[in-house]
Amino acid sequence: MTPFVFAVVLAAAIMHATWNALIKVRADRFASISLTTFGMACTALPVIPFVAFPSAAVWPWIITSTVIHVGYRLFLTRAYEAGDLAQAYPLARGTAPLITTIGGIVLLSELPGAVALAGIVLLSLGTFLMSLRGGGPLARLNGAVVGYALTTSLFIAGYTLSDGVGARLADTALSYAAWMFFCDGVSAMAIGFFYRGRRMLTVLAAEWKVGALTGFLSAAAYGIVMWAMTQAPIASVASLRETSILFAMAISVFALGEKMTAWRSAAALSILAGVIALRLG
Repeated sequence: MTPFVFAVVLAAAIMHATWNALIKVRADRFASISLTTFGMACTALPVIPFVAFPSAAVWPWIITSTVIHVGYRLFLTRAYEAGDLAQAYPLARGTAPLITTIGGIVLLSELPGAVALAGIVLLSLGTFLMSLRGGGPLARLNGAVVGYALTTSLFIAGYTLSDGVGARLADTALSYAAWMFFCDGVSAMAIGFFYRGRRMLTVLAAEWKVGALTGFLSAAAYGIVMWAMTQAPIASVASLRETSILFAMAISVFALGEKMTAWRSAAALSILAGVIALRLG
């Protein structure tokens, strides 16, 4: 992974943590994340006239990703409703790189080097530690959060692999991203209106500015990641993206008033060691 790819994926991680924190503090998180996805579609719309229309080989990956994203949003919002951002977010995001790595090996024959693989393991270990011990004793572990977050991680790994392959098959990663964001945004709003009805209009009227911001941040962050997956191994990019967990921890402590503990500090060090290993690998 080149220094430039490394740097832009870190920038994407900051943007990813920011939009997730904004969703966490919304009253109706399902409606808000649907609005965010619609914001991604609006961000992509001005780009579509200037990129290639996806070929027949690319559309199955766009459709697959759109379907997987539906499950991702559903379980992510349930995880946020069940517990703290600092527990739900790391577990959902941090488990996904291990699953993605296994998927990349099995499906794409893409095996990271030894140092990069060590970095993936260290990063995932740190996220487990932050989730399971970050908020206090294990006795206070929220089972509902764990269940929703782990299920979310399966969806994350699924769409990461799908989008990595799709972006590589497309004329450009930007072309794939723009069309996928558009399809996903239309799908999200249709499902949002189905479940929330007129309440979606209320949320849209009240939070359209937040939706535009989170949509732009989400589109920019994931667009960068999809481009990076055409330049470097998918598993390494997916793992580096999860440094967003460190930024989410900082947001949860300093902006949302959640607790900072010694366990969270130790977890952060493990994640940092994983990041360094990924860079060296």
